[in-house]
Amino acid sequence: MNTTYKVPTIYNKVEINNTPLVVQVPGSKSITNRALLLATLAKGTSVLEGVLFSDDSRHFLKCIQDLGFETFVDEEKRIIKVTGLGGRIPKQESSLYVGSAGTAARFLTAFLGLSTGVYHMDASAQMRRRPMAPLLTSLQELGCEISYPNEAGDKLPNTGFFPFTLKGNGFRKNQITVNIDHSSQFLSALLIASPLCREDFTTTLEGSHGMAYIEMTCKMMDQFGVYSEKKPDGTYVTPAGQQYKALHYQIEPDVSAACYFYAMAPLLNIPVLVSHVHYNSLQGDVGFLRILEQMGCRTVDKSEGILVNPPANGTFKGITADMHACSDQAITLAAIAPFADSPVTITGIGHIRYQESDRVHAIATELTKLGIRCVESTDSLTIYPGTPTSGAVDTYEDHRMAMGFSLIGLRSPGIVINDPMCCRKTFENYFDILNDIVNKTAPVR
Repeated sequence: MNTTYKVPTIYNKVEINNTPLVVQVPGSKSITNRALLLATLAKGTSVLEGVLFSDDSRHFLKCIQDLGFETFVDEEKRIIKVTGLGGRIPKQESSLYVGSAGTAARFLTAFLGLSTGVYHMDASAQMRRRPMAPLLTSLQELGCEISYPNEAGDKLPNTGFFPFTLKGNGFRKNQITVNIDHSSQFLSALLIASPLCREDFTTTLEGSHGMAYIEMTCKMMDQFGVYSEKKPDGTYVTPAGQQYKALHYQIEPDVSAACYFYAMAPLLNIPVLVSHVHYNSLQGDVGFLRILEQMGCRTVDKSEGILVNPPANGTFKGITADMHACSDQAITLAAIAPFADSPVTITGIGHIRYQESDRVHAIATELTKLGIRCVESTDSLTIYPGTPTSGAVDTYEDHRMAMGFSLIGLRSPGIVINDPMCCRKTFENYFDILNDIVNKTAPVR
């Protein structure tokens, strides 16, 4: 793949014969990385099938291997075997590099910080800019000692961010409060590590962002044999004495990846089916399909996967959508919004300013460059209908900007994606699949 990708325009070149475009996507990043850590914490050998192999998951896997855990990897068959030691870590000291993987950064930090040992943690330049302070503060309150290298000479170290060294001393208390305004991963990380406490462990959260991901975490913990109960007051209590169990575990297809293709239904006026994606998914991004329904699409959960049909009249509606529960799809919705029949307002997305890029500002900047009126607020965007002009889209080292904004070029000519392979983070063959779709589409007869 070159450093740029010119998106082929296929709108009005797709044969409309009610035969859906059928797509297969890789395994879920969110589920893959949770399963890797849960398997590491379990006692015995877990077999994970349908694994996503991407930059993020490879960094996570490499960290587990660097900690001394025994693994077997077959990328072609998408299988990883992990032999867990029931919460014990083989190496009492190690240096780990998490790359740009937020899940690895937060989940491993909690596990190591609440274990016993000394662990030197570093990350990519992008991950070094992303917040860690709420989690690190919680770990310090629980007994972890954290130190930062003084990389800036006489300046103070950059506390609350990578790099840092953890000196874990186990749990010195059995309750904590964590703020999740910037990332739900802080709470997920503490919940996954909570069975290591010898007492009932209580986690209180501040904020309500990303609760669908918290639900995924709790469901997966339960699948691996540990129950954490959400109390009426919103706290989570993990009873003492529980142990994760090794599993043969099938990972779901990545619904976040599927949504780029589902968005083609209203965008290109074609039916789309993504194999093995269903409404009973653990993944909150399945809620994006309900947003497409509000815009006029019709969905059917078939045995093969969810089928999204385009609006009956070929025109989709502008809506106001609260996307706090499926915020990874804010870019996807923003990319198709200019082609709606009225403005699209996306709310509940202030926290995505702290992800791989300031996504709210990145969306507004790139749409404006393409001639689309876009009004940005602290936690919302309003996008007005218009015809995008040709131009190059900057992706800010953000995989979702690369994949989401490619959709615009399928309908409007002259769209070029800069640094398309930043999508390696989660979906390294996205543009290969996009090219296959282009090559398979037939001219209108």
